[in-house]
Amino acid sequence: MSQGECIVGLDIGTTKICAIIGEYNENNVLEITGVGTAPSKGLRRGVIINIETTVKSILSAIEAAEMMSGREVESVHTGLAGGNIEGINSKGVVAVTGKGREITKEDVDRVVDAARAVPIPMDREVIHMIPQEFIVDEQGGIKNPIGMIGVRLEAEVHIITAAVTSAQNIVKSVNRAGFKAQNIILEPLASAKAVLSADEKELGTVLIDLGGGTTDILLYIEGSPYYTDVIPLGGEQVTNDISIILKTPVDAAEKIKLKSGCCYMDLIQGDEEVFIPGVGGRPPRRLLKKDLVEIIQPRVSEILTMVKDKIDRKGYLKMLGGGVVLTGGGALLPGIMELTMEIFGLPARIGYPIKFGGLVEEYYNPKFATGVGLVLYGAAQRESGTKGKSLDKNSVLKNVLERMKDWFKEFI
Repeated sequence: MSQGECIVGLDIGTTKICAIIGEYNENNVLEITGVGTAPSKGLRRGVIINIETTVKSILSAIEAAEMMSGREVESVHTGLAGGNIEGINSKGVVAVTGKGREITKEDVDRVVDAARAVPIPMDREVIHMIPQEFIVDEQGGIKNPIGMIGVRLEAEVHIITAAVTSAQNIVKSVNRAGFKAQNIILEPLASAKAVLSADEKELGTVLIDLGGGTTDILLYIEGSPYYTDVIPLGGEQVTNDISIILKTPVDAAEKIKLKSGCCYMDLIQGDEEVFIPGVGGRPPRRLLKKDLVEIIQPRVSEILTMVKDKIDRKGYLKMLGGGVVLTGGGALLPGIMELTMEIFGLPARIGYPIKFGGLVEEYYNPKFATGVGLVLYGAAQRESGTKGKSLDKNSVLKNVLERMKDWFKEFI
């Protein structure tokens, strides 16, 4: 990559929109040079419900990042999330046709195409198709079968789909803001790229991205995604609980959560108090912190238990040798790691983005994991020479095959 090119990750979330600008320095090392955020008011549970409001927030976030980096943004790699995301596992089988039964790239392409041949409703589109493993004559665990000898070739893949309108509305919002949508990437995949190690993916790890409107789930086994899901609950629900029970405005409840919130009672010592601002001229009041925890902990426990139950029903819980990694803004809530370990009975950690230079203090935060991951995906795509075409709202479907090829290159 030539020095000076900037790569922009745009995380369009329910409560905030975040723009991260990365560029290569004189030593050809990727650095983060701009970080910008703006409140997000045009989404509900990860899905755009107001284009104009979303456009304004995108502009504000990108302008803030531009000002910090001194660069002008033209195109972005944007994320996709929300309750309409679905992940399915599929398998394809073909006969090896190469000379001497040697497996060629053409055989691999055919078996991946065969695995993709599953019924997809007309209102949904394939966002990613990721190879999990290849099987040659019933010998599994193969990452790259090219050059091997065999008669029967199988491929197991993870297919991620989304509502067509969701992807199109994201592209439309980016375009209306005056930028090009270079690529659309599932947000938990971006977060995983920023916070998970190769060893964690290999051992079996579930990434829980605790956002404002949704909680995204992405589970890795033997280095590949095996399960994707979304729970339509997030930090907003915790804030609403505080607002309703303490009879205080939502904005005040959010400040209370951020300043004094905790979701694990065992961490509370003594009779520590929390300051509750007054409303409508009424005087402020005080609340025991343990009473605040009694509001927060049940909701967070509910969300984490829902995640655990979904994974357990699929039979994957016993395969999580790498434990649980929590990221997103909700991962900053004190006590979240302890509560997760108690509920899952597994080791847990907070997922911070990897450090790779630049404005480390600004982006080294779980709430920026998706934005940093989007920059990393953009960098990997450009370095592999697959820059791709900019999308418009009518061409989202045309990029699936190109994206499949990119994933396969990364996989092998």
